[in-house]
Amino acid sequence: MSAHNPAQNLPTDLNPNPALAQVAFDPSAGPPHGAAAGEAHGNSLVAHQFDDLAQQHEASTLGMWAFLATEVMFFGGALTCYAVYRYSYPDAFEAASRLENWLVGALNTAVLLCSSLTMALAVHAAQMGHRKAIVGWLMATVVFGTAFLCVKAYEYHHLIAVEHLVPRPDMFDPHGEHFPPELRRPAQLFYSFYFALTGIHAVHMIVGIGIIFYIAGMAHRGRFSPEYHNPVEMTGLYWHFVDIVWIFLYPLLYLIARH
Repeated sequence: MSAHNPAQNLPTDLNPNPALAQVAFDPSAGPPHGAAAGEAHGNSLVAHQFDDLAQQHEASTLGMWAFLATEVMFFGGALTCYAVYRYSYPDAFEAASRLENWLVGALNTAVLLCSSLTMALAVHAAQMGHRKAIVGWLMATVVFGTAFLCVKAYEYHHLIAVEHLVPRPDMFDPHGEHFPPELRRPAQLFYSFYFALTGIHAVHMIVGIGIIFYIAGMAHRGRFSPEYHNPVEMTGLYWHFVDIVWIFLYPLLYLIARH
């Protein structure tokens, strides 16, 4: 019977540390032995608290869904507060929403949907073990995410420097160009929600872009294979959640007065 060669399970464009092949890329081969055991000490992709990659994958997936559940509660609470005040001051919220450029918001929505597609393709490439494709699709996701943030920065500049709609009593529509006196205070409330919700969403995107850069670096070093690509999947879950949050924010902030 021929000896089992863990390298035969590796994708053709993957070039990992040979000492890791047995422990990281071929879980069925069992623990490392001989020279591989010495070289792979401390480098196994299976953390010490897990028995194998399958258990580690289940634990990390559960942990990510638990984290996303807390994020749902956070954004859910914020959107519930928004809905209460939207119901309480419908005229002011509609008047404030009309000042938002819904076409720019639609452009950003399309950009984020494209980023979701490229992230899904990166996960698929990881499942197939195509190292170069993983890096390429992840970097495409970064490009789309950065484009979204640039458009959002343009919107912020326009609202603050041009329209003078900073939600502070001394800086909000100082010349009364946009709102009559009876709508000024509730309109400030709308823009408080606008900047808070879109700002927190932008922070989540910045964090996601940083994570994607790190995961792309791991992929470039050949750390993933069809047997081990869990970090790519978890990053994809996070990124898709951030995109879904925007799908809720866009109509609530940009389209409430567009009948």
